[in-house]
Amino acid sequence: MGFLGTIANQFMKLWFRIPRPWYLDENFTILEQAREGAGGYSFPSGHSQSSVGTFGGIAAVTKNKVIKALCIAVCILVPFSRMYIGVHTPADVLAGSAMAVALIFIMHPLIFGKDGKYIPAVLAVMSAAAIAYLCYVEFYPFPADIQMENLESGTKNAYTLLGALLGFLVVYAVDEKWLKFPVKAVWWAQIIKTVLGLVIVLAIKEGLSQPLANLLGQYPGRLLRYFIIVIVAGCVWPLTFRWFSSLGRKEKT
Repeated sequence: MGFLGTIANQFMKLWFRIPRPWYLDENFTILEQAREGAGGYSFPSGHSQSSVGTFGGIAAVTKNKVIKALCIAVCILVPFSRMYIGVHTPADVLAGSAMAVALIFIMHPLIFGKDGKYIPAVLAVMSAAAIAYLCYVEFYPFPADIQMENLESGTKNAYTLLGALLGFLVVYAVDEKWLKFPVKAVWWAQIIKTVLGLVIVLAIKEGLSQPLANLLGQYPGRLLRYFIIVIVAGCVWPLTFRWFSSLGRKEKT
């Protein structure tokens, strides 16, 4: 849901190219502390879409009423906060939220229904969307008035998304046939496993950035970097999970 939502959001931003509210109306009120972090085109709201997509998705699958209520509250508060601090208009947050809700209703039965029967089809759609978006940012004749920093951001995201998706396709295939790694472990082992995994991923993300850019160029290097990140996070690091699970069993015995 998040992957397709991000592609749709990025596509719409570059397609409509609607500036932030204060560019359209100099009298528009904005919280000054929020101005610096509110770059890029305004429509649709990415924060609204990602928050509603993430927490709305959790609300759709959880049976815990407290968690469901908290997730729904976040889905309301985040879009409202984007309007309150003045970085988005109601149209921005409504469009972003509506896209997320639509994806939840469409994707939920495909991902969680029929024992994963439709997941290969979902992955095929994701692949087609990622390739189409990359072709869009690379070959579409954008008008001369496009903000180049926004186009550059969209291009970076296109290569990032495709690299991550390619890595995920490998991870999915490997896990289906060979890995099947356990995810349970004693609580302190879970913390160590999570922290070390994050450290490794961040080290790869930062450590390979410049070398790959120098070797392959900025965008191809970015694609390969995120491919490697996902492979390490999804295939290599999970090879340690069985050992972490055994730590819990040794403690009990």
